[in-house]
Amino acid sequence: MTQEKVVWDGNTAAAQAMRQAQIDVVAAYPITPSTPIVQRYSQFVADGDVKGEFVMVESEHSAMSACVGAAAAGGRVATATSSQGYALMIEVLYQASGMRLPIVLNVVNRALAAPLNIHGDHADMYLGRDAGWINLCAFNPQEVYDLNFIAFKTAEDLRVRLPVAVNQDGFLTSHTTELVLSIDDQSAYGFIGDYKPLNPMLDLERPVTYGAQTEGEWHYEHKMRHNHAIVESQKVVEENFAAFEKLTGRKYKSVETYKAEDADEIIIAIGSVTGTTMLTIDELRKSGRKVGLVAIRLFRPFPKAELAAAIKKAKTIAALDRSAPMGTTGALYSETAAVMVENGINAILLNYIYGIGGRDTTIEHLQGIFNDAAECTKAGKRVKPIMQTINLRGKPLSFYP
Repeated sequence: MTQEKVVWDGNTAAAQAMRQAQIDVVAAYPITPSTPIVQRYSQFVADGDVKGEFVMVESEHSAMSACVGAAAAGGRVATATSSQGYALMIEVLYQASGMRLPIVLNVVNRALAAPLNIHGDHADMYLGRDAGWINLCAFNPQEVYDLNFIAFKTAEDLRVRLPVAVNQDGFLTSHTTELVLSIDDQSAYGFIGDYKPLNPMLDLERPVTYGAQTEGEWHYEHKMRHNHAIVESQKVVEENFAAFEKLTGRKYKSVETYKAEDADEIIIAIGSVTGTTMLTIDELRKSGRKVGLVAIRLFRPFPKAELAAAIKKAKTIAALDRSAPMGTTGALYSETAAVMVENGINAILLNYIYGIGGRDTTIEHLQGIFNDAAECTKAGKRVKPIMQTINLRGKPLSFYP
């Protein structure tokens, strides 16, 4: 296998991985900031670099509907979207997962209107967290590229057969160029493997039905089998992480950690803020502070055991949510709290709302979070409000004191 150093942004990385996957059908409707993914892929089609079909439709709802039809017919299928487009797809996301169709969706995370905002936060990712899809989270362009291969290989595994979303932060990852190690075409396709149809609708010798009606007689059983399949898919994701490491040398885990093993104070986060958090940790470690990072790579199924192992020694934990919680605490905070209760972890837990609508989050902001956490550790109890805002104009707001 050969690897080449290239300079790509996250959108280019996603488009290149889709090209190398040799997809049969990409159906798409453009929306900022994911537009360059399908734009570049359409150029690959126009240039004859891929043999599959590229279908432009009238909306994101239609894009996912076309993907459902193509996947049910027996093809390798993918698309991309963001924000309002993702919201418009929601109805069909449930259809895709309920029919166990291995579609890959690149989600360039962006704020949801109103008011209108084209920049990145995690409102769309959280909107679809219970739609029955596996969710992988990339923190930089290299990871966008790599996780697309993991996504195809996982979705199409006959033990899984579920759709997979690859999330990346709008603009901060999608439009930020970084050094990426690309894999040669043969090795990339070889890692994913040939597509193996399962119950294809175009097999006229064996007719099948998709989207059947169940009502109370069987709907419950169907959903619980679906949930079981998502939970069990983590084993396959981990297998594919290991296989990818063997191929490229790049290691991925469901829960990533950075200097968290001996940390008294830990930040838990998802997305591009993890890089800034690592820099913050390096600076604070110079002065003897025991601080660390725990980053969620696999958001669905949620890696409960791995998160519990990563935070069990911490004294104070700050969960960072890049989305407005709207009447409760943040989603990542709530997931973390549940893990702590289930595993008897008695650390102090705080929630910070940050980066909504693309608002900057700097080293200074993250130092302030670690300082808040250190105050709680020193006092041996929570001396800060449960939920706080970071870099909000005017007087800082706090909730759930």
